[in-house]
This record gives sequence, C-alpha cells and structure tokens, in this order.
Amino acid sequence: MLQTTVGWHVDMEFEEDTHRTRAAALVRLPDGSEVRAHGYASRHPVDSNQPRVGEEVAGARALNELAMKLLTKAHDEIDEASGRTSHPLA
Repeated sequence: MLQTTVGWHVDMEFEEDTHRTRAAALVRLPDGSEVRAHGYASRHPVDSNQPRVGEEVAGARALNELAMKLLTKAHDEIDEASGRTSHPLA
C-alpha cells in the first residue's frame, strides 16, 4: 500500500498593545485553499504585563477557531460528496 505524506504549516501573527493581544492564524491546505481564524486576549489592569501569556491565550483561541472552521469545512465536503446531510463532526 502506497502512503502519501502530507504536511500543513500554520502561520501565526500577533498584534499587541499594553492591554490586548490579537492573534491571526492561517493554514494553507494542499488543494490551495486557505482557512483563517482570529483570537484575542485582554490583560486585566491589575495584572502585570506579560506579552508571552497574551500571545499564548490569543494564539490558543485562534487555533481553536481554526480547528472548528476545519471541522465545518470537512463536514461540508462530506455533504457535498455524498449528496446528503451528515452528522456534525465534533
């Protein structure tokens, strides 16, 4: 049996100010399509300024949204190929 190795690369970018971090995630799929997602983190005024923590929280939220979008995309492709409504993927 022939096996094909496929790899995906996820790009993450962050924008930060003193109170908020925004993460943008992008994955380019082998078929040329792209899926994008965003995540945010806000620092409470009494918390110390720890940019890495804001990146981790915002990045995790962006990746979570990206995962949900990929599940939806896969679900839609199953429906399109089968011609029927399938059970949601979770």
